[in-house]
Amino acid sequence: MAKVKAVIALGSNLGDRGEHLTSAAQEIGRLEGVKLIKLSPLVESHALTVSGFDATKPNYLNAVALIETSLKPKELMRALQGLENSHGRVRVERWGSRTLDLDIITYGNEIKATKDLTIPHPRAYQRGFVLLPWAAVDSEAVLPGHGSVADLAAEFAEKSEVWFL
Repeated sequence: MAKVKAVIALGSNLGDRGEHLTSAAQEIGRLEGVKLIKLSPLVESHALTVSGFDATKPNYLNAVALIETSLKPKELMRALQGLENSHGRVRVERWGSRTLDLDIITYGNEIKATKDLTIPHPRAYQRGFVLLPWAAVDSEAVLPGHGSVADLAAEFAEKSEVWFL
């Protein structure tokens, strides 16, 4: 299978957040059929919950990884979930605190929605903690269906929920 460029969002708000992100990025690059191209700078953000941003919860560290992969989207998703589990990820509550969260944001120009996976990520355009680091490593990126990542990120640059470290 041909290599496809994909964007993976990384997040952590429990434990040694920086270690979770840096080791997860290295582990992503060691997955069979995956090559890590670039890791963004880290950003920090208030926790996003079902009710919105919550400054009373532990802050998240976030980054974006640009990869090339020969894995199909569901294979990539399963591999990423394995990495989450190896970092102690526990799925108790939706949008709850976690040691590691890995999301496929884009997979080439593919647009698909299944019961288990939606590409591009359906809320990526609303998340400064994805858009700001993504724009920092790929100023020409486009989020299918939403346009220029740099333009989308600019809307979040002045907000107080996300900041570069």
